[in-house]
Amino acid sequence: MLSTNLNPIRGVRGMAVAPHGLASQSALAVLREGGNAVEAMISAAATIAVVYPHMNSIGGDGFWLISMPGHTPVAIEACGAAAAAASIEAYRERGLDAIPSRGALAANTVAGTVSGWERAYQWSLDQGGGRLPLARLLDDAIHYARHGMPVTRSQSLCTSQKRGELEHVPGFTETFLDVVTRETPLTGTLFKQPRLAATLEQLARAGLRDFYEGDLAASIAADLQALGSPVAASDLARHQARLRTPLALAHSLGTVYNMPPPTQGLVSLMIVGLLDRLLERGMDPLGGEYVHACVEATKLAFAVRDRHITDPDYMNVDPQAFLTPAALDELAARVTPGAAAPWGNGLGPADTVWMGVVDGNGLAVSFIQSIYHEFGSGVVLPASGITWQNRGCSFSLDARARNPLTPLRRPFHTLNPALARFDDGRVMVYGNMGGDGQPQSQSAVFSRIAQFGWNPQAAIDAPRWLLGRTWGAATDTLKLESRFPAATFDTLRAFGHEVEALGAYDEAMGHAGAIVRHAHGGLEGGSDPRSDGAVASW
Repeated sequence: MLSTNLNPIRGVRGMAVAPHGLASQSALAVLREGGNAVEAMISAAATIAVVYPHMNSIGGDGFWLISMPGHTPVAIEACGAAAAAASIEAYRERGLDAIPSRGALAANTVAGTVSGWERAYQWSLDQGGGRLPLARLLDDAIHYARHGMPVTRSQSLCTSQKRGELEHVPGFTETFLDVVTRETPLTGTLFKQPRLAATLEQLARAGLRDFYEGDLAASIAADLQALGSPVAASDLARHQARLRTPLALAHSLGTVYNMPPPTQGLVSLMIVGLLDRLLERGMDPLGGEYVHACVEATKLAFAVRDRHITDPDYMNVDPQAFLTPAALDELAARVTPGAAAPWGNGLGPADTVWMGVVDGNGLAVSFIQSIYHEFGSGVVLPASGITWQNRGCSFSLDARARNPLTPLRRPFHTLNPALARFDDGRVMVYGNMGGDGQPQSQSAVFSRIAQFGWNPQAAIDAPRWLLGRTWGAATDTLKLESRFPAATFDTLRAFGHEVEALGAYDEAMGHAGAIVRHAHGGLEGGSDPRSDGAVASW
């Protein structure tokens, strides 16, 4: 197969991958200055919030997995809860049957991502040997926001596609359309965000906690309240990122880790665990039998997600129980070779960035940052230039639903960064953006690398599939990129799947990335040609 002949980027002293090359370069610069992987990731996270503004923002949420040699991996949950004033009754009184996906009423949760940077930075100082000042880590992001960066084709197309539903939202037109013509910015033109530059400078001076308790917090709360959001100063002050214990899957090749609820990390681990039982050595990783096994495992895992996963404070089951060998054996037995099980509906779109960094000492970070839909709520705060997420529109106004809107409740998250420690000494960080597509692309990348021996670039470049809806997709069919062999389409249709062909390298498949650190210290990385990404290494 030609895909397996693609070369990964290789290195030994450090490596970063991101869906925008400038973020990878920011991380690499920090590594070259003696920073560790956590410090490098903070720099990359700040940069990508500026240079990929349709995909993420400091007004969103974030999740971290950190692996340090000789220690159990640690997770950081930087997920903002619903405002104290956000209740079903408050929305029903406005005559609403559902939470709007855009505008101030969609901006109903605290933005947690900066708190995750704060918690990770402190972990780095306490346990990771970190020593670089915060101002250095935010320097690239400040420069790109103040002086501008070239608009990507992805941003230009997304702005054009979404402006009809967003140009009435406060702050969107002034921020994301041309300041003179009010037209969509063209690919390659310079995009500046001076208000965001000043906000990042304020964080560099006053510290990251200023986002929640300080002058910046006061500005954020005042703007949100003036625009009609239920988020108040007390909600910001209440918020703290949390250290969490990752979920762990015992795999035949090692241990795979992901985030616990309220994320769908359980889904990703269940799929990988089921494929450990369903995939056979002789399978073609581009063939119909392989895709069928992956899709059927996805259906089973999604059923568990939709029945159980929510804010863990409201769950009555232990998610780790679904990862026991007995539980996975029982589910795997339900998969029928050659016959597609019924399929309902996916959860819908999401906008996210996944990034990975591994330093020369083996410290590894898998990180994801999101504003949910493209441009989040669309609201851009007038003083700070922060685009606020719309993660809270995933709540239901039905009190009987699995994720009902409740004051101070954490929303369900599709976000889930992944990390694997193999028995042969390899460590891999990997992930993907794209709502329902995240666990599916993770299963493709993981299985092609771990179980079929492909290198990271080959695994990511190869054609992928998507069951349901995600970024840019409006139907719930099984979608395959057109580069799959014709026989794969024929086989899947014969098995009973409703198959739809997409473009050769379709952005609906999301932006994947992976880094593998071998036992001898060598690094291999792959970035997604569907994105503007790159692997940076030395």
